[in-house]
Amino acid sequence: MTRSPSEQDPGRWRPTGRRVREGVRAAAVPVVAWAVALAGLTIWTTSGAAGSPPRIAAGNGRVFLPYGNSRDTAAFFDITNIGGAEDQLTGVTSPDIEKALLSRHRSSGFGADTMEMTGSVRISAGGTLAMSPFDVSVMARTRTGWEAGDTVPFVLHFRHSAPVKVFAVVVRPGS
Repeated sequence: MTRSPSEQDPGRWRPTGRRVREGVRAAAVPVVAWAVALAGLTIWTTSGAAGSPPRIAAGNGRVFLPYGNSRDTAAFFDITNIGGAEDQLTGVTSPDIEKALLSRHRSSGFGADTMEMTGSVRISAGGTLAMSPFDVSVMARTRTGWEAGDTVPFVLHFRHSAPVKVFAVVVRPGS
């Protein structure tokens, strides 16, 4: 007499239809995730953005005319990163500036706003940093007296990009 396969070895495991479907579903999740990631990387690479370094362009420089006998002022620039990787503005120098620090305007929400010094400012790939008195600015102490309309040379320093030379026009605050 012959026995059925299940009677021959009762301890032997046999896959059921339900277990096979669960196994296929479990294997499909990482395969689909891999395919989506590969498609995204392919699109990113063919667009030309993959691996391209940051490329910085700066302009629209303006610096406030110091008030009265004060030598303290603020400078603002529009900085655009037209490259494929982010960069950071790490400092600003000028032969006409004694000391320059990057600062960020902070609102307390209770009517008292503050300026806090920051070591660097992020500029995302393809993004623009538009400095203003209400966000990021360069706090500076002048070496010499200026008049409205003068131009002041600045050098913007970045973590990954070469320094960028830019001029700022001296303007009266609020103009």
